[in-house]
Amino acid sequence: MNQFRLTSLIPLVAMAALAGITWWLLQATLPRQNEGVVRPKEHTPDYFADNFSISELDQSGSTQYRLTAQSLIHYEDDELSDLVKPAMRAFQPGKPIVTATGDTGKVNGDASIVDLYDNARILRAPGYGDPQMQADSQHFRVLVNDDVIETEKPVKLQRGMSVMTASGMNYNNVTRVMQLFGNVKGSIAPSEAGGSSPKQPG
Repeated sequence: MNQFRLTSLIPLVAMAALAGITWWLLQATLPRQNEGVVRPKEHTPDYFADNFSISELDQSGSTQYRLTAQSLIHYEDDELSDLVKPAMRAFQPGKPIVTATGDTGKVNGDASIVDLYDNARILRAPGYGDPQMQADSQHFRVLVNDDVIETEKPVKLQRGMSVMTASGMNYNNVTRVMQLFGNVKGSIAPSEAGGSSPKQPG
């Protein structure tokens, strides 16, 4: 009688064990809670750099642009980077070096747009028939692909002995044409009156 009961229980134990193993395998293979859910990116730093420097070369291998900064903090959500003491330099054969600086700045993910803030300055070295040019504002935007520097903030421009102020500015480094917008005031030195002076859109 006891042997009969023991024999009849063996299939039940085997089925229970099989069910237990099946449940364990199922739990092991099921995705965990929140696993696979795409986590939205947050505006948090994901990497840092000190004494940052990046250069863009032209087709001949010469440096065309160089961006440097005392420090860089990159954010994962918008691919923007905060810069401390940034400097953007443009090198073109046959043209003076142009340097744009600021106390702080931002650069986008592919380094095609650089914003310079607080004591922002553009300095074009003298040479190739042009005197030194300096522009000061609280914000300059460098459009690297277009080789253009612009601002919507008040700007003070000094070119040689000439001094002008305006409500905004656009400088094309390819054509070397400076456009001043809004309330434009200043004086042009007589020695430069016949040369290429800043232009005000009509």
